[in-house]
Amino acid sequence: MNVAVVQLPAEADPEANRERAESRIRAAAADGADLVALPEMWPVGYFAFDAYRDAAESVPSPTTDLLAALADELSIHLHGGSLVERDGDGDDAAFYNTSVLFGPDGALLDTYRKIHLFGYESKESKLLTPGSQVCAVETDLGTLGLTTCYDLRFPELYRSLVDHGVEILLVTSAWPRERIDHWHLFTRTRAVENQAIVVAANLTGSVRGVELGGESVVVDPWGIERANAGTEARTAHANVDLDEVRETRESFPALADRRL
Repeated sequence: MNVAVVQLPAEADPEANRERAESRIRAAAADGADLVALPEMWPVGYFAFDAYRDAAESVPSPTTDLLAALADELSIHLHGGSLVERDGDGDDAAFYNTSVLFGPDGALLDTYRKIHLFGYESKESKLLTPGSQVCAVETDLGTLGLTTCYDLRFPELYRSLVDHGVEILLVTSAWPRERIDHWHLFTRTRAVENQAIVVAANLTGSVRGVELGGESVVVDPWGIERANAGTEARTAHANVDLDEVRETRESFPALADRRL
């Protein structure tokens, strides 16, 4: 299976961001990707808190319609990163950081509302509502688990996903450059402790003066980075095989040895 992590900047123009994402998704598919993953809040920019309400979309929306059409046309599984989701109207509306997963026929396989909202030097936890459901999705590629950025600091979420049968952990993120060492620590640790493949797409560039870290990665069940996108806007590919997950879990049965 060829996996592509698409590393994007998020600028102030959502339409330009959609055009850029479309171009990069098409290029990743042309390079043989079976699964393409995008970063967190790429349509608006994670740290553009003042733009959240204007950028909020229902699901389906123009952004998700575009992603669905691309997944269908290109016959790929597409983890479309996340967007600001509006649920409801007027004063009763709730807003979420919602990630989306599409199948190769363009069907929306599932959505995940970010459970752990970030509060440190961030307004996310004040502006948005936390999700409450873990998201494990059975696909032709294997069972995929959806998570978002700050979730990486909460290992119990990932263990719950593994208990739901997840073999590939998807992470959409807007991880800052100043804490990029933590990014590598957590993506590798979540892979090792859950004996799973981690596919983690991060924003790059700058949003409201915050430098994003880039270095989107694909990590194997032994914690080895099989791909790293560096710090610029680019796409990194890695070939992975679910047999690696199954063989690791059988030969080194740490998960089976748990005592709760």
